[in-house]
Amino acid sequence: MEHLRRYPHSLLVKFLGVHRIKVPHRRKKYFIVMQSVFYPDDRINARYDIKGCEVSRWTEPAPEGSQIIVVLKDLNFEEQRITLDRQRPWLLRQVEVDTHFLRRLNVLDYSLLLAHQPLQNDERHQSLSFATLIVRTKKSVNPGSSPVQAGAAAVPGEVPQDDSILLLSEWDGRCLKSAQAREASSSSTLHTCPEAAGPGSDATELPDFRAQNRRLLPNLKNPLHVIDGPEQRYFIGIIDIFTVYSFKKRLEHLWKRLRHPGRSFSTVSPQKYCVRLCQWVQDHTK
Repeated sequence: MEHLRRYPHSLLVKFLGVHRIKVPHRRKKYFIVMQSVFYPDDRINARYDIKGCEVSRWTEPAPEGSQIIVVLKDLNFEEQRITLDRQRPWLLRQVEVDTHFLRRLNVLDYSLLLAHQPLQNDERHQSLSFATLIVRTKKSVNPGSSPVQAGAAAVPGEVPQDDSILLLSEWDGRCLKSAQAREASSSSTLHTCPEAAGPGSDATELPDFRAQNRRLLPNLKNPLHVIDGPEQRYFIGIIDIFTVYSFKKRLEHLWKRLRHPGRSFSTVSPQKYCVRLCQWVQDHTK
């Protein structure tokens, strides 16, 4: 939890609960419910599970025209790029922060989930209106505690449309104009706004958005895992974060070194796994 407090826009998937199924005369079954990275998925046209290696990292794609959903892997993504332009530095930094956190926990074998869909014309050329900026700024400042409406499940970062009226009183107009100017600039990282502190207050009490690597989140239902490029909308998250580099995994590493000499595989030290995945993201983004 401390990591998510320090980096509210983390790409680590959020866990919603741990549950158990009890069947008479059978072993208990435990399972975890996670927030979906690929939401909403009605227009997604490709999904990938990325580990940054090559052994067993190819999946046969579904036949053309098939309704079967196939999650592809690293080798399926070769010769492709994640085109983000000004959002790229934010992604590189956040992947680095999250993977270094997992390295300190001695964790490996996690995956970078990736999906994309083409942006529609109105999504490519949408103007950043004042009202839209208010809602997006609210998402960015407080992504994990949106209001919960009766009978509706809240998605982290979601802000109801009618809530934008209340947000007007929460942010000084000068701060919003400043954020709007920054959004039009080359950087997508949010900064602190001393003007919003008010007379006699200490601006240092405000969140340090640069240190927390915050960005101006999109006005969507799953903003923490959605990043828009010039032509494509990307869904990105880090999952499967419970595998520790135990003695068993060390033996598996030694066996795979003999089995696959000179090739990259998933069972490596947390340090190497972290560096390799960061390098993959750097090599496959622009």
